Amino acid sequence: MSDILSGIRVVELAAWTFVPAAGAVLADWGADVIKIEHPETGDPQRGLISSGIVTAAGGVNHFIEQPNRGKRSIGLDTSTPDGLELLMKLLETADVFVTNLLPDSRQRMGIDVEQVRARNPKIIYARGHGYGTRGDLASQGGFDLAAYWARGGIGDAYSAGDGSYPPIQRPAFGDSYGGLAIAGGIAAALVKRERTGEPSVVDVSLLNAAIWQLGPDIVGSGVTGQDIPKFNLDEMPNPVASIYKTRDDRFIAFVLLQADRFWADFCTRLGRTDLIEDERFANAVVRFGNRQECIGELRSAFESEDLSHWEKAFAGFDGVWDVMHTAHEVHSDPQVIANGYLPKVTDANDNKFALAASPVQFDETPLDLRCAPGHGEHTDALLAELGFSEDEIIEFKINSVVL
Repeated sequence: MSDILSGIRVVELAAWTFVPAAGAVLADWGADVIKIEHPETGDPQRGLISSGIVTAAGGVNHFIEQPNRGKRSIGLDTSTPDGLELLMKLLETADVFVTNLLPDSRQRMGIDVEQVRARNPKIIYARGHGYGTRGDLASQGGFDLAAYWARGGIGDAYSAGDGSYPPIQRPAFGDSYGGLAIAGGIAAALVKRERTGEPSVVDVSLLNAAIWQLGPDIVGSGVTGQDIPKFNLDEMPNPVASIYKTRDDRFIAFVLLQADRFWADFCTRLGRTDLIEDERFANAVVRFGNRQECIGELRSAFESEDLSHWEKAFAGFDGVWDVMHTAHEVHSDPQVIANGYLPKVTDANDNKFALAASPVQFDETPLDLRCAPGHGEHTDALLAELGFSEDEIIEFKINSVVL
C-alpha cells in the first residue's frame, strides 16, 4: 500500500465488486477502509465457494480477495437500533462514506446524505449506482452485465453484428473499471474539502462508466447519425493494425498506425520482401483498396510459423506489436514482474497468491498489498477504538448486534 491517503478513514457499506473495488483502491493508496458486513452472511461473495460457483485452490476466494484487500472488516447488523448507532459512531470518525445501497434502503435505514451529515457535517458521501441518480431507473439496482455491458453498449460493440449471440463479459469487467472511477472521484472530493472545507457527494454509475469507456463509438455515432462500422478481421481498413494467428494457434496484435513508415521493415521481418514492391500494397491507400488480398497474404505468412519464430523475427522492431497473452501467462510476464503489477500476498492460512495492483503507482514505488480481511475479523478492535469496553462488546455479541 501507498501512504498517499494515510490518515483518511473510509467506511464502506457495500457488497459484490463495483463499490468494494473503490474501497480496495483507496486502501491501496493508504486509507483505513472499514468494511461493514452482516454478522451472519457477510459480503455475498464470501459464499461463492460454498455454493460451488467459484473453485478456490487452498480456500482462496479471489472474488473476495481482489476487491477487498487491505481493508478491516466489522460484522455489524445495521438493521438493529444498536447496530445502526454503531454505524453512525463509525461514520462520525470517518472522512468518507461509500455505499451501493439503493435510495429506498438508505432512506429507510436513516443513512442518506442528510442523516449522515447531521452526525458528521464534513463527511464525503460516495454512491455507486447502476443507472444514475435521475430518471426512471434511478432507484433500480444494477450489475455490470446489465447496466454496463448491455445497456451501455459495450456488449454490442464486441458482437459480430450478424444476429449471433454477443460474447459474455468477463467477471466484474465493468465493476473493476467503475470502482476505479469512484476512487478517483473520492480523491478529488478530498482535495476540494482540503481547499474549501466543503464536502461533496460523489456519484458514479455503471452506465456512465460504459459510456465513457465506449466514448469514441458513442460520440462518433452521434456525429454521424449511425453506429460506427464494425470491421471484422477479414477486412480491417489498415491490415497492419490488426491481429494475426500463428501456426501454433497463438495470436499477435500489430498497431502500425503509420503504416507506410513501417511497411518495408514489417515485410522484411515477415520474410515477404516481395510485398514491398507489390503494386497492390505499395502504400496505405492502395492497401486499403486491396485490404482483403493484403490480409490474406499476411495471414498466410504468419500461419506458416510458430509464435516463437515471430517473437525472434520481430524483436527490435520499431513498430508497436505484442503477443496476446492468457490471464495465466500474465503472471510470468517479465514486464509485469518488473513493475510489480501482481504483488504477492500471504493469507492467514499461509496461502501465497498474487493480487492485481490498482493501476496507479506513486513516487516510483510498486504497491505493497495486504490480504482481504476475514469476515468480521476486526470487530473487537474497531469497537474498542470507539471506546467500548470488553463487557460492552460481549453484550453486543450476545444480542447479535456484532459478530
